[in-house]
Order: sequence, then C-alpha cells, then structure tokens
Amino acid sequence: MPSDKFFSLPLEQQVGQLFFIGLPGTEIDQAARELIEEIKPGGIILFGRNVESPQQVRKLLDDARALIPSPVLCGVDQEGGLVDRMREIFPPMPSARAIRQHGDLAGVRTLGRVTGEVLRMLGFDINFAPVRSIITQERSQLTNGLYSRSFGQSPGEVLGYTTVYMRGLQGTGCLGCLKHFPGIGAGNVDSHIEMPLVPLSRDDLLAQDLAPYIELFQRADDRVRVVMVSHGGFPNIDIKHGTTGGLIEPASISPRIVTNLLRQELGYKHLVVTDDLEMGAIAKQFEIEDASTRAFLAGEDMLLICATPETIRCGYHGVLQAVRDKKITERRLQSSLRRIAATKALMRPPVSLDMERYNKLADEIRQLNKRLEYVYPGESHA
Repeated sequence: MPSDKFFSLPLEQQVGQLFFIGLPGTEIDQAARELIEEIKPGGIILFGRNVESPQQVRKLLDDARALIPSPVLCGVDQEGGLVDRMREIFPPMPSARAIRQHGDLAGVRTLGRVTGEVLRMLGFDINFAPVRSIITQERSQLTNGLYSRSFGQSPGEVLGYTTVYMRGLQGTGCLGCLKHFPGIGAGNVDSHIEMPLVPLSRDDLLAQDLAPYIELFQRADDRVRVVMVSHGGFPNIDIKHGTTGGLIEPASISPRIVTNLLRQELGYKHLVVTDDLEMGAIAKQFEIEDASTRAFLAGEDMLLICATPETIRCGYHGVLQAVRDKKITERRLQSSLRRIAATKALMRPPVSLDMERYNKLADEIRQLNKRLEYVYPGESHA
C-alpha cells in the first residue's frame, strides 16, 4: 500500500499503524478479535505463548491479517539460544555465542537462512534479530542477559557475523532488525527488569557499540531497513533534567538518541521501532500513555507493546489523544507513515506451509547443532 493510501485512512487507523502488538493466546478468540478490530495495528508480534504447532501459528497469523484492512507486519524474536520462540515446534536453534565460539561463519549463514525460511512458511515478515551487542571479557561478568546472545567481543566480530546472518535471513524475504541501538552490552542490568545504565563516554560508544551500526549504515546496498532502540540509559551522553525518572531517559523515548544520534548524525532513514514498552525499564518510570507518546515524539516509528491487551489499548488511545490535541503534528505522523509504508512495500506474498521442506530445515538445524556440539540451555548431554 503506497504511503498516500495510509494518509487517506481514518485518523484512528493511521495511529493504529504505529503499533506492533502482542496477542493473548493461540487463536483469534473474541478477546483477540476485539483487540485487533479496535487497534487495527500496523504489526503483530508473537511469543512462545502463541505457539502450539506450525499449522496453528500460520492460521493465527492468517486470521489476524484477515481482520486488518491494510497490510500488517507479522514479527517474532527468533534469535536462537535463550530467545527461541519456536522451540516447541522446531529443533532448538543455536545461540549466537555458540556459533561465534566455533568461528562458524557458514553456520551463521545457515542459521539466518533456515530461520528466514521457517518464519516465512509460518506467516512472518520480520524477525527481530540479530542482536548487535558487544560482550567483551569484562562485560561478560554483567547480569544483563546478553552474554549468550552476542556474536562477538569486538566491533569487527559483531559486524562480520551479523552481516552474514542478515544476508541469510533477508535472502529468504524475511526482514531482519538490528538491535538494541545504540548498544547495551555494557549495561549493568536486564532491561526487562529495570533501566540498564550504560556508563560509556560518547567516544567509547562510537568506537565500540556504535561502530557496527555506522559501518552498515554507510554501505550503499540499503541492507538495513529496521532498527530497534533499547531502553538503556546513557548518563554520559544523554542527560535530561526534569524527567519522571530523574536525569536519565531510556534511549527509546529520548529525542537525543533516536532523532539526533540515529537519524541526524548517523543518517539512518528507515524504520525505527521501540523495544517492548511493557518492560520494567519503561513501566517502572512511566505510564504507558506517556511512554508511547514520548517514544513517538522522540522519533520512533512503531511502538511495541507485547503482552497485556489493556496496556495496548491505553498506549494506543494515549497516542491518538496526543494527535487530536496537536501534541503530535500531522507532519510528524505522516513522516512515520511513509517509513512504515516503505517497509511494508518490501513484504513478499506469503509462501505455503510445506511440511516436507519444514522437516528438511529441521534436519539442517539438528546437523548444525551436532557440528557445534550445541546443547540447548537447561538441557544436558545424552
């Protein structure tokens, strides 16, 4: 759908385009139907709670799409390792760290390609991966939950592995998403719990965590179309007085990070999404209506609210009211609708769920796990 078609939608549906929402269960029951019909979201994201079988996942997404009058991005966090939403219906996928430890660039390309093929057959358009956190030896002692999710200890290592992963993934027609900008590998806690403080200077951030982003943004092949912004706090580069949580804003709602750094300084022109606005880093400081509005005003295009239907509704109505009250201008709304439309223009038609191919891909992952001697976290060797 061209962007001018988005502009002709009723205001309520234009605002719905800004939201990536989670669904409560494994089917479109009355509660899910009412939520989708009220919001008419631009995106839907699934989690493990939504997954029972390949056929069920595909039907869930097809049924959701049928309720929404405009194209909808269907996404998932399918990294492998600890973040493996398909573990109930597909062999466990290896973690980034397991592949990097073996120096297996062929393996990371296989992981990207197989992930993309499987997700496309299940009905997805976008995978919120890869993680681009740099986990040095020193950072590996931190309790931020990123240790096994990182592809490397240096900018070059992370750039190399994630670039190959993206080629494999996006070659299947499944979009990737670089996360979590501008880098939270040095954060002291898990942002699911509270806001991690990243105590880096601007120069250190540019030399380390931002370096892989800068390198890809400067390439002419336009490979990067979606970036997710973290909830990390950056006290040495982003101090703002008078905020609810004190001097430091989470990056996801900070104009200095999203607009000034990502868009203006680094020149990134495509879709920007928040991390889940229900995570502790946000929820402990802000009401969802305020957080959603702040995030959009900071420069985000799409807002992820992943779990609670009532929270999703409150976030949506908070932004809708901000538009009606002119706190969000028509020009600002249209700039995001253009980027959303451009991203959706990249979506390919759904592919059929071919269980013979699906099972061959499962065998590829089993062979990759065997080559890596990978054991899913929590499991033991036979």
